[in-house]
Amino acid sequence: MMRPRHMPLSPIAACRALGLAGLLCLSAVPGLADPATTTPVVGVGSQYDTAHVYVAAADLEPFVRSFTATFGGKSTAPLVMTITPTPSSTTFQAAVTPAGSISGFGFKTPIPYPFGLERTGYLVTDMDVAVKAARANGAAVVVEPFNDPIGRDAIIQWPGGVMMQLYWHTTAPTSAALATVPENRVYVSPDSADAFIRDFVGFSHGTVVSDVAKAPGTEIGDARVTYRRVRIESIFGKMTVLVTNGQLVYPYGRETTGYDVANLADTLKKAVASGAVVLVTPYTSDGRLAAMVQFPGGYVAEIHATVQ
Repeated sequence: MMRPRHMPLSPIAACRALGLAGLLCLSAVPGLADPATTTPVVGVGSQYDTAHVYVAAADLEPFVRSFTATFGGKSTAPLVMTITPTPSSTTFQAAVTPAGSISGFGFKTPIPYPFGLERTGYLVTDMDVAVKAARANGAAVVVEPFNDPIGRDAIIQWPGGVMMQLYWHTTAPTSAALATVPENRVYVSPDSADAFIRDFVGFSHGTVVSDVAKAPGTEIGDARVTYRRVRIESIFGKMTVLVTNGQLVYPYGRETTGYDVANLADTLKKAVASGAVVLVTPYTSDGRLAAMVQFPGGYVAEIHATVQ
């Protein structure tokens, strides 16, 4: 049924009609508070964000070797530990590179649910405060805070099903700033995109850098279509939200992180030489030269460089 021309839109409907700009005006609607103005900043820095990578135990060391050979940096020695609140055993190995860090897990036991579904770990200043802030901004706490060998962890879920880990260390870590900041690549549906963007921006106190309604489908493997691309920056680093209809060609949607490098061709040579496979050859879009790579063990990553 068509709305009569003289019938005004409700304040909420008017905001939604504005798209992303509507997200910013929702706080002005009577009765709707803006959680970002009432929740504290809990992030520490992008150098403490880690992509979570789950591989078969036998593939963990080959994966970490390939990852550090590709991006530089160094890794920790493999260590067997329990990182879940229920009984389990995993070999853990971390890698810190100038382009971003990873936490690698090679479980020796079945992986307790929902571990393995979280895409990244964000270091926070205070776990209890961070969980409260996440809830205030629309996140569900899927795994309540629990103790691990060096601190505390929790897993939260945002609208659209996006899961992340929050972590806190008993002894505060110290790491140098990254040479380039990686991006968290989040795929969501149009049904949940606005809610996810609003809630995550509120939690992270971030900024929407760009919101392109019809980005070229080349960026998601289909030049025949367009999709909505939103870029966000915050103390947690960068995020690209890819709003699609879900009809994606492999490997799009399987990557959780995009890594920014100075020279893509050189980086791909290092990746292939260390055992990785190029799944999508370099293409240019939005001022980037980008490719998709699969590392030993199955981890898929987007790698890009700024077009000079």
